[in-house]
Amino acid sequence: MPHAVTDDGVKLYYEEAGDGPPIIFVHEFADDIVGWEPQIRCFSRNYRCIAFNARGFPPSDVPEDVSSYSQLRAAEDVRDVLKHLKIDKAHIVGISQGGFATLHFGLNFPEMALSLMVGGCGYGAGGDRDEWREQTDEIADKFEADGMEAVGAFYTLGPTRVQFQNKDRRGFDDFVARFNKQSPLGRANTMRGVQRERPSVYDLAEGMANIKVPTLIMTGDEDEPCLDPNVMMKRTMPYAWLAVLPASGHAINLEEPDLFNLLLQRFLTAVETGGFKPRDPRSVSQSMTGLK
Repeated sequence: MPHAVTDDGVKLYYEEAGDGPPIIFVHEFADDIVGWEPQIRCFSRNYRCIAFNARGFPPSDVPEDVSSYSQLRAAEDVRDVLKHLKIDKAHIVGISQGGFATLHFGLNFPEMALSLMVGGCGYGAGGDRDEWREQTDEIADKFEADGMEAVGAFYTLGPTRVQFQNKDRRGFDDFVARFNKQSPLGRANTMRGVQRERPSVYDLAEGMANIKVPTLIMTGDEDEPCLDPNVMMKRTMPYAWLAVLPASGHAINLEEPDLFNLLLQRFLTAVETGGFKPRDPRSVSQSMTGLK
């Protein structure tokens, strides 16, 4: 069973398939590397695809101390998997928690990124930050006190998950089964160390404006917590495209795998052929004619 060892000694389980330019897939909080299967089956025909389980998600290690988990550490874990595989630069593809890790990878390690795909990024960005921390504390406590299935009974049926259930009941049931098999301690520590403490994307605006790595931002149009932050990111990042998937919630790579893969492939092709360009500054105007 292959593992990469991080610079703080945590073993991360990974899988890879295919040959070609490297893509590393970074999973969301509610899933693991299996959630990327529709993408790995597609892109491994032409790319070297790597996916790994984050710390706290077996068969990766589950550090017992919450201090081993942070937003920066999540980005560093992506770096350490690439270093283990002796990959200097890769396309970084992440969704939700993995989308945040991808964004922070672009902020901290842009020299290692061929491109960034930031999907479903925005939870905790708006509203009352103290309320967000209270919610994450409550959920973390429930993981430890009640276990995965008890939390899964409400977490997997949140307002941005029902779209997946309505579209693909069989796929949704598989997703719930994966959720229920994970580590309560790993989820609780991830919730406390990564999600509770990560900065809002609005606080990252200055850094995002300076990212020159080609970036694709993707969200579902019914993923309410991500819509406004994603529009802000598009307006802030001159090297970013924005794609909004219709009638879709949070798990867009599973809800709409064909459309997700098509959009991602068009983006990667543009990056690799020189077709990706920064936004024309003439397009930044509130006026229809540009006269004001």
